[in-house]
Amino acid sequence: MALSTNIITSKVSEIGEKTTSKLEDLQTHLINFGVEYGSRVLGAVIILIIGLFVARWVGSLLKGWLDKQQMEPPVRMLLSRSLRFGILGLTLVSVLEKFGVPISSLIATVGVAGLGVGLALQGLLSNLFAGLSIIFTKQFRVTEYIELAGHTGEVESIDLFTTTLLQPDTSRVVIPNRNIVGEVLRNYGLIRQLNLSVGVAYDTDMNKVMAIIQEIVTSNPRVLKSPAPAIGISSLGDSAINLYIKPFTSVTDYGAAQAEIYPELIKRFAQNGINIPFPQHQVHFVNQPKAA
Repeated sequence: MALSTNIITSKVSEIGEKTTSKLEDLQTHLINFGVEYGSRVLGAVIILIIGLFVARWVGSLLKGWLDKQQMEPPVRMLLSRSLRFGILGLTLVSVLEKFGVPISSLIATVGVAGLGVGLALQGLLSNLFAGLSIIFTKQFRVTEYIELAGHTGEVESIDLFTTTLLQPDTSRVVIPNRNIVGEVLRNYGLIRQLNLSVGVAYDTDMNKVMAIIQEIVTSNPRVLKSPAPAIGISSLGDSAINLYIKPFTSVTDYGAAQAEIYPELIKRFAQNGINIPFPQHQVHFVNQPKAA
């Protein structure tokens, strides 16, 4: 009985010694790991904080300088963000290098992944390159009135991927930039020309009519003095002499000017006894039977 007790005590003691030895080895490994990698982690954290601060500071500094230059807003945004992302990328590379990550293999992996992403986002990238082409070639600018891809409107914004046109009813048409490059573009600029018409009777004094129309158009505050409005006879209709009235206005005054000129024409013509005839036809009966 005493012998078996001694054997058990010996085994327990042996197990305890082995456990203590393993704990000591684990503690030694943890200490060595902390000593070896603690400085790397600390250095990586410091590099990351400095990189974030520098990226933000340099990006803000560049943005402030670009705001003073004659550049389109999307270009300024692209340059400032590219610089920030570049600094952040270098910071991330330095942090990974601290942990012993092979940079050459990482760059190769990122390159292959970037190729796959580029193929997957081919449409998005084509919009991006088209947007850069529009911005740098300056085919049109914000606030100009254009006609393209079957749509017309005032250019509200030119982004890297899309162009937004503002419609007269305040709706917006968003066009992908790849649908703009290579298409026929009509740029009205900052002014538009109204295309108004009115008919007067054949027995009207044309000099008087022209003088009244000229006075109405030139006195309207929305009509531009230059270029000068075009007024003349467009055609000789069946029942009226048709006149064209084509004054120029700013893009924003286009609809309002038309709404003001037409009522004024009707009012002034009525005051001066000028008739605006409506279509009419005379019917002659031939071989009409005699009344009984």
